[in-house]
Amino acid sequence: MKIIITGYKGQVGAALQKAFAEHELFLVDLPEHDITNPETVAQFADFAPDLILHPAALTNVDACARNPRLAYHVNAFGTQNVALAAQRTGAAMLYISTNEVFDGTATDPYHEFAPTNPINPYAASKLAGEQIAARLAQKLYIVRIAWAFAPNSNMFPAKIIRAADERGALKVVTDEISSPTYVPDLVAALKKLVATDHYGTYHLTNAGICSRFEFAREILRLSGRGDIPVQPITSDAFERASTPPKYAPLQNNCAAALGITMRPWQEALVDYFAA
Repeated sequence: MKIIITGYKGQVGAALQKAFAEHELFLVDLPEHDITNPETVAQFADFAPDLILHPAALTNVDACARNPRLAYHVNAFGTQNVALAAQRTGAAMLYISTNEVFDGTATDPYHEFAPTNPINPYAASKLAGEQIAARLAQKLYIVRIAWAFAPNSNMFPAKIIRAADERGALKVVTDEISSPTYVPDLVAALKKLVATDHYGTYHLTNAGICSRFEFAREILRLSGRGDIPVQPITSDAFERASTPPKYAPLQNNCAAALGITMRPWQEALVDYFAA
């Protein structure tokens, strides 16, 4: 099978490259390839892919808040180019989206068909990518994830450990709640999903729900830093450019109906440290 992977230098893209290594791959990332260049459509079409895996995005939520135009340029217009290539070639397309397309006002985890209502530019640009891909790609998987973390990446666990070592104490918010996503588990689930040809919208996070505070406490415990004091605070205690949804865990209904589930985030975190 011929597969295009966008953003292959990122944490999800790198894991996808490893997982699909037995196939013929066309790897896309800056500076060699820019998905916001309209010529991308022809370049992708010339490769004649069977599948396009599209995790590439501007994911720095605060940078997106400071420059919404750039967020839309990458996450919406870039996705348009990728989706046009899928349309032109008849390839299946898998688009990685985010739990932040929801506004965080729910009292139960969001299911796949819950109304979207993004409250920050990053989320709005990612939802625009969903909508554009849905209009253009005939065979489309939309996969929403949350709080992604991977070995050897500078994501939440690494930041918590570094901050703990530097400061000796932490303050972490209790009112931002979701479901962590361990990238190796996600990629294993994605590989199963694209083998089904069952196109649609999916929520793929590790099982379970936690706050940032609870996530941080478990990170410190498993890393041998359980004695580091962690003060619970609320998000209004500090200012940031972006406003994340406060409660945005995801329900996995559709993938589970296909037999695709992911283990609890606590078990995944154990493997993160083993890796």
